[in-house]
Amino acid sequence: MAPNSTITDGLQFSGTHTALITPFRNGQLFLEQFKKLIRDQIRSGVEGIVPAGTTGESPTLNAEEHLSVIETAVEGAAGKIKVIAGTGANCTHEAIQYTCSAEKIGADASLQVTPYYNKPSQEGLFRHFRAIAEATRLPIILYNIPGRCCVPIDIATVVRLRDACPNIVGIKESGGDVDRVTQLRLALDKKFVVLSGDDLLTIPFLAMGAHGSISVASNLLPKQISRLARLFADGKSQEALALHRRLYPLFQALSLETNPAPIKAAMKLCGKAPGELRSPLAPLAEPNLRQLEEVLIRLKIKTAARRPKKT
Repeated sequence: MAPNSTITDGLQFSGTHTALITPFRNGQLFLEQFKKLIRDQIRSGVEGIVPAGTTGESPTLNAEEHLSVIETAVEGAAGKIKVIAGTGANCTHEAIQYTCSAEKIGADASLQVTPYYNKPSQEGLFRHFRAIAEATRLPIILYNIPGRCCVPIDIATVVRLRDACPNIVGIKESGGDVDRVTQLRLALDKKFVVLSGDDLLTIPFLAMGAHGSISVASNLLPKQISRLARLFADGKSQEALALHRRLYPLFQALSLETNPAPIKAAMKLCGKAPGELRSPLAPLAEPNLRQLEEVLIRLKIKTAARRPKKT
């Protein structure tokens, strides 16, 4: 299927999009809890959700589970917020299958992670993403995360892909490089959306011209995280910076161990979702769990546990 040449504006995906966790119970998908999380996101005013991404532990989902998560997200969103389905893979054919299925399910866009472990060249990346874009009419947001995938998507490759594929409309930047935002803004048209993939860097990214974020922290605090981006977009940069500074200890704590272990632990501590992870991920080490809980209590996100009465 040739891409729809009218899909060129990535700015429809500006704002805050939550990289949703995938709740498990006894090793199985806990979809009822997942639906509750989506309802909370809608009530809190985020612009969108990202099911079956890195935070959703997509590498541990089988094909049936992966598509079930996306379908549940689309049904739960009910057109009220955007659904950017995580449909990337390190196998081009598999990524095409997931993406075409997500299109049939009714997702609004696809998030395409850099193929991991294969370590493709820039030519390999170009051919991979082009093949996916040509197989779907969905808008595609590239996902640059060299820390997990070994290779970056070079700026020149992003430009080449945008020129070749009008439905490649944006990029999620998780490489920790603020300068890349400036490079992307200079190299690409104004309708190409740039989203921060790191809560610690959302404000610096916005200052350099990014349009929003795909946030981990907004699983726990969707209202506050979406407010942060809106304040900045409305020209209230000092208020946005003040909110960023207040939440900064949380952003740091959510990086204590590999994502999504810290955010799942935080959700469990606050009674919002089970903390169950799938192997090979493991629960937070006890010192890190205590540190995370202390931050949640200090920021009044979690109420301190009552101490037993003295007898």
